[in-house]
Amino acid sequence: MKTIPAAEGVLADRTLVGTDVAEAYTAEIDAWLRAVIAEVGEVPGFALAAVGGYGRGDLSPGSDLDLLLIHQFEGSAAEVAERIWYPIWDSGMKLGHAVRTIDEALDLASEDLDTATSLLEMRCLGGSEKLVDELAKKALGQWRENRDRMLDTMSARIRERHLEAGELAFLLEPDLKLSQGGLRDLHSLRWIDLADSTLLEESERSALAGPHETLLSARIELHRSTGRANNQLLLQEQDEVAAALGYGDADDLVAAVAGAARTVSWIQDSVLHRVHQRGRRRRWLKKSRDLGHGLQLVDDTLTLSADASADDPVMPLRVAVHAARHDAFIEREVLERIELEGTQLPDPWPDEARQLFIDLLLCGHDMIRVVEALDHFDLVSRLIPEWAPNRNRPQRNAYHRFTVDRHLLEAAAEAARLVDRVERPDLLVLGGLFHDIGKGYPGDHSQVGVGLVNAIATRMGYPAEDVGALEALVEHHLLLPDIASRRDLDDEGTVMLVADAVGSVGTVELLAALTEADSIATSRSAWGGWKAELVGELARRTIKYLQGEDDLSVGDFPTADHLALAARGETVVTIDGHVVTAITPDRPGVFSRVAGALALHGVEILGANLTTADGMAIDRIRVGGGHGLADRPEVIIADIERALRRELAITARLLRRANTYRFQRTTSARLVEPAMVVDNDISSSATVLEVRGPDSIGFLYRVTRAFVELDLNIVWATVQTLGADVIDTFYVLGPDGAKVTDPAYLAEIEVAVLSAIGADT
Repeated sequence: MKTIPAAEGVLADRTLVGTDVAEAYTAEIDAWLRAVIAEVGEVPGFALAAVGGYGRGDLSPGSDLDLLLIHQFEGSAAEVAERIWYPIWDSGMKLGHAVRTIDEALDLASEDLDTATSLLEMRCLGGSEKLVDELAKKALGQWRENRDRMLDTMSARIRERHLEAGELAFLLEPDLKLSQGGLRDLHSLRWIDLADSTLLEESERSALAGPHETLLSARIELHRSTGRANNQLLLQEQDEVAAALGYGDADDLVAAVAGAARTVSWIQDSVLHRVHQRGRRRRWLKKSRDLGHGLQLVDDTLTLSADASADDPVMPLRVAVHAARHDAFIEREVLERIELEGTQLPDPWPDEARQLFIDLLLCGHDMIRVVEALDHFDLVSRLIPEWAPNRNRPQRNAYHRFTVDRHLLEAAAEAARLVDRVERPDLLVLGGLFHDIGKGYPGDHSQVGVGLVNAIATRMGYPAEDVGALEALVEHHLLLPDIASRRDLDDEGTVMLVADAVGSVGTVELLAALTEADSIATSRSAWGGWKAELVGELARRTIKYLQGEDDLSVGDFPTADHLALAARGETVVTIDGHVVTAITPDRPGVFSRVAGALALHGVEILGANLTTADGMAIDRIRVGGGHGLADRPEVIIADIERALRRELAITARLLRRANTYRFQRTTSARLVEPAMVVDNDISSSATVLEVRGPDSIGFLYRVTRAFVELDLNIVWATVQTLGADVIDTFYVLGPDGAKVTDPAYLAEIEVAVLSAIGADT
């Protein structure tokens, strides 16, 4: 960012923080521009006005200078404008500028929403104050005159932006300006208030002051710490912003930002609903429907009659279910009455309450906004006290996209899509809602969550058998994805491990569905065909084992075709979709060289089956995307063949590629620390080595090359990428074809592997 020297002093002054920076920075820019105008001299019929964010005084270090030169005399406008613009351009600051007469500005503002709103935030910097006052007055009058059309346009624009930028309160790396509940929504509320002061209540205006301070301060310090006009609060920047603003840590910052955004979103939802209702009143009469218990659906708004029993402890759940089923807006007075007059549910819950709670969760994604409306009035914590520590709680890793509370709601909503796969839909959606409930508490969240869900489910009135099933879902919700993506499913020990932990067919089915729901709720990349296939296969094999079936084999490797090709004794490399097959005379390092050749093309390896027959190595490798995988597979095949003939300088080429495309870490959050973990128990025939570390070009090649140097034979491998980290699992045999049990040998393997991935040993 570039700015003038005096303003640079403001940005460098660390005694100024947050909105104090904006105030001082704006004052310095004002003074400098007034000096520029003084150099131009007195020119009748001209005025320079600050508009938009600069006019508001919310100037962040990376903000544009939005300026409007107002004039009355066409002839000299260009000359005056150049004498003002050029010094700004010379300073290197970003300038948003326009030169217009009052009539031109009003004509454009009558049709263009951005121009209309920018004129609502106008300040005179120099020249004729009369011109600025005249335009400001006329622009406000025109805004109010056109409010119905402009507010309809603004509402549509807001909805589009929210869909694109997401919800600030629940995102791991939100956009402080454009995400729902961010600064742009605060601006929109101000513009709506200027259009019609009856659309905002005084309490709402007062409630917005704190969020404005929180969000603008975070944006200012983000710009200042990064030196960029970036509004996305990335993980690696949260610590510095938090420190600058005096928060205990980045989690405290993110929680404060989330709390501010939730307040803004709640108020904006209410205001936009009033805008919507205002439009409906212009078009037709209200339609009313009696829902019982004093609840009425008036058009698309849920109301509560004055004589209804708001102190009924089941009322929040009745309200929530009706709102979700009818896609209705809950009138604020309804929630305020329930908050003020409502009472705690008895222990255990009545049957009606338990059934309504399940009905609400089964509404899927339609229930999320309803639960968040209740949560704004602490009604969720009244129902489930264990919920409170998870509210606004960030998850500072690259795998999760939502805060804990929103992730749980998303998982429950996704689980509602899958209820036809299980015998107990109620347990599935409850598992989705509570599987991570322990994250708000100290200790291992799965173990802590078991105790919490025991208390919750017992209080809800579930029998001991169902409480035990929910405990199993919480305790083992990571079991299937962890085992499926990091262990050999053809090894009976893998299936026995899962079966012993889970114990019943019904629980396996619930866990399989919960795994899918949890993964989709975690991030867009956490669930795909490869993971679905692995988890599904593990679940099916575990169910067969629990049902007493002897034949658990499902593998088709090596196939008859593989064996026929191996019998020919020739090297054969094929690519069929996302499966690479390499058959070649067996020698040390075959898989390592294939992995290296694939890495040169940026092809991601997901898993591999490796075996030998008739003195030939048979490698079947499942791969993800990569350069040329679909359109130029022959080039990749040629490089694999060269690598197998030892005619490709893999190490040197990978080093060159790494220097050209240096791996850029997108987050400072660590999912795993570099390590090698040995497991000699899970498999009856092989040693399992799990290698964890930061992702980098040629990671798999370097690890497998280290194995070759120590004469290890890889019989199965899988790769899991978690954000910027990887967890690679290998089933290996020693030189004697048996498990590796010698502690000294295992220690040498660890030294070689950690050295290969660049970790300190």
